[in-house]
Order: sequence, then structure tokens, then C-alpha cells
Amino acid sequence: MPFVAVRPEGASAPPLQGPPEVLVPAPRIPALGVLAPFAEDPAVTDLLLDGDGRLWRDAGAGLETVDAIGRVDAADARRLAVALVAAGGRHLDDAVPCADVRLPGGARVHAVLPPVSTGGPLVSVRIARQRPWRLDALERAGAARPDQARALRALVAERRNVLVCGPAGSGKTSLLAALMAEVPPGERIVTVEDVAELVIDHPHVVGLEARQANSDGVGGIGLAALVRETLRMRPDRIVVGECRGAEIAELLGALNTGHDGGAGTVHCADPDALGARLEALGALAGLSPEALRAQALAAIHAVVQLGRRDGRRSVERIGLLTARDDGTLTVVDP
Repeated sequence: MPFVAVRPEGASAPPLQGPPEVLVPAPRIPALGVLAPFAEDPAVTDLLLDGDGRLWRDAGAGLETVDAIGRVDAADARRLAVALVAAGGRHLDDAVPCADVRLPGGARVHAVLPPVSTGGPLVSVRIARQRPWRLDALERAGAARPDQARALRALVAERRNVLVCGPAGSGKTSLLAALMAEVPPGERIVTVEDVAELVIDHPHVVGLEARQANSDGVGGIGLAALVRETLRMRPDRIVVGECRGAEIAELLGALNTGHDGGAGTVHCADPDALGARLEALGALAGLSPEALRAQALAAIHAVVQLGRRDGRRSVERIGLLTARDDGTLTVVDP
């Protein structure tokens, strides 16, 4: 789904003129089964089956119900959830009632069974974009003003470390992929993700994906361990799809030891709250607030804040991470 620039309140909405590649039909993803036809609309980014058996979709204007499928009874919803998770190579049952998998074709599926789900089975599908974003396409779609696009290109060219922030569904992964597509072709990009979603238009990208523990609680490989692995893979750019835990310490450490030009994303709806968010993540890694702040100030050269208003995604701000008088972190204009 293309971003759209945020307009002042009261301004009229011009017709969306997305780049040509946005308008082609999305490929069918057979592994989605009965949900596959609803994923073909190129505007659809999410399909959600709730505990009452209703199917919802997000096609850029917020969530709306899909009336064509009607209500799905609990037994059929459970079979669908189990089949989707199995297509991603994992098992879902009463002993393992929650699972997160990536399907052939790129869709990401999260499923939860009762009694963990207080209603019926829950299925959440994030539709991966098969054609990677480029900054010029985002600019044409109104995602970023020309001056913002120039600033983003300069950050990549100057090997600045970039942290992309925003609420859920604001397009952090798409922008991150677009930034990395600007990396010179002679450089090697190593990505680390919880579930692989990044699609980067670049000739040398290698990816690492976390592995969840099995039903016996063994075999899991987390993001923090994978970030350490990247250091042995001769990376020119290290990219963490989303920092949501102790891996923030590994990423900041890597960016502070000469691996410039890296990037990552963090869920944070308000740039003024970014410092608190980073400190909370650092605490999971055993970092004191003071240590986290020192690491972050040295490692992060720019913060790109994304927003989503009325279903429309946009780059809202490109700022610098700095410390207030009391030592806490904040984002300021350059």
C-alpha cells in the first residue's frame, strides 16, 4: 500500500496517483487457502479473522469487514489456522496454541487458538509486498516530500545509521527496504528479522531469520544471537527488521564498532517517547538507562518518524537523537 503525504486538516484530498507497479494485481498466494482471493487486491496489507468468525481487511483506509466470506464457524476457523501454520512449517494445537510463520510467497501468519484466545481462533495475515519499494516510487506516491527523499538518500550515501520509528502499520518495513535499495551495489547487506518480511531491490542481500523454540522449549534462536552472527559475515550494512527486545544492545554495539550505514525499526508512535522506548528495550538486555543512552547517542545518527492518519502512511519527520538537560533522550530537528 503506498504511503500518502499527510495534509493539513481541512485540505481537500487529491486523487491518489500511485506508481505503476502499485497498480498491478498482487500474486495469488496458494498457501493462504480460502483467504487467497482476498489477498490479490494490491491495496490489501492485512487480513484478520476474529474470534467471532468475521474476516477483516486493511486496504489503506483502516479495517473493514469482508462480507463476501460471511461468518466462519469455529471448527472451520481452527482448521484454517492449523493449515496455515502447517504451510509455514510449524505445528499448531492445544499444546502449542500460538504460532508465527512465514508462508511460501511471503505472507506472514500469526494464529492463536482457544483458550488462549478468549473467543474463537484468531488468524492475522500480513501480506508481503513482492515488488520492493524504491524511494522514487514512495516520493511519487506522496510518501515523502522531495526534500525528505533527498535527505534520506543522503543518509544512505553518507553511511549514517538510521532508526525508523512509527506505530504498527505505518510502513516501517517498506521504508527500510527502500532505504537499503539505495545502497551501492558493491556493498553487502545482512538483514536480521523475527519473521522475514524485507524485500530489498539490491544485488547482494543475505537474510537471517529467528527460529522459535519447539514444543519442548528448545532450539530457539533469537534476534540478539543473530545480530552477533552478522558480525562474522563481512557485512557492509547490518539491518534489523524490528528491535523489540534485548537485540537492541547487540545492534547498538555493532553500530558503535565501525559497522556504519546500518538501520533498524522500532515501534514508537511518538518521537518524544522514543527515549523511554529505547530504555525499556535496553533494560531487557541488562543495560542501565545511562548505558543505553550513551550507546544510542553514539550509534544512531538519524531518526525517521512515520505516521498513519486516516489509513494514510507518510514520513512525518527526519530528526536527530539528542539528550535533554536531564540526560533523557529526545528527537530534535536537524
